[in-house]
Amino acid sequence: MITTLLLCALGGYLAGSIPFGLVLCYLAGYGDIRKIGSGNIGATNVLRTGNKFLALLTVLLDAFKAGIAAYIAGKILPTSPIISFCGIDAPLNILASLIAGACGVIGHNFPLWLKFKGGKGVASSFGLILMTQWPVAVIALAVWLTMAILFRYSSLAALTAAVAVPLIAFLMCPPVYAVFYGAIALLVIVRHHANIVRLLSGQESKITFKKKA
Repeated sequence: MITTLLLCALGGYLAGSIPFGLVLCYLAGYGDIRKIGSGNIGATNVLRTGNKFLALLTVLLDAFKAGIAAYIAGKILPTSPIISFCGIDAPLNILASLIAGACGVIGHNFPLWLKFKGGKGVASSFGLILMTQWPVAVIALAVWLTMAILFRYSSLAALTAAVAVPLIAFLMCPPVYAVFYGAIALLVIVRHHANIVRLLSGQESKITFKKKA
């Protein structure tokens, strides 16, 4: 059983490590996305190329890789036995799904192929939540959209949604979801540490559809 969960974790990590933003920008002729804008491989930085379709495709694929890892692990494993995780009981398939998806997010943040220098895990986290508790994902997306429209800071929208997700899960879902979502939210916040500094100093870039020089 431990071996099975470890395989789910490894599979999720390898799936999450695929740098879709980097690959898509190379294929589209933009070169190394890490030399554009913030240097991040995520969709927000891909948007700085001015190619909205490419940014949307990056969001979908980054969400897909963590989401599909969670979905497959949850489908192929049985509901029994019930396993205790951090003092919380959960069926095997649910725990495996959350582990695979969470490792997918970790893979996106720290990809093996890019010397562990990846994105910030916002889209991948959304994919995990969508495939494991879609009502929570819908509310999180609404929070993100509201904050992005009102303030036009992608980072602020992501941070607000990240804080909201475990609180929503605590109210709506079995406890094991809140535990995993809380851990992922903490990772998202830590990965945005530079953005937080810029937000506080008023130097954070706003969402724009214009191509960076």
